[in-house]
Amino acid sequence: MSTVARRVASWLGLAGHLGTLVPFYVSSGLMAPLWAIIVLFAVWLALLVAAVQAVRARSPWGLLVPVVSLAFWWTAMSAGGTFLGWTP
Repeated sequence: MSTVARRVASWLGLAGHLGTLVPFYVSSGLMAPLWAIIVLFAVWLALLVAAVQAVRARSPWGLLVPVVSLAFWWTAMSAGGTFLGWTP
């Protein structure tokens, strides 16, 4: 993979991760309790650090960050709804 393609891939991963903030993580407050929102944001911030590191390293693995972010959010919200009774 060329250097330009690696750089573009890492920036797309960062942009994709930033795009998960409002429609998913911020709106979690409609369903999840405060402690869960704090955990969700802590994980989101940790993934932001990973995305920034991918950009700095020009790593195409940065494309996985938004995928992991969405998978974690969906799993957490589904488990909360199923096992903890979170409802909108």
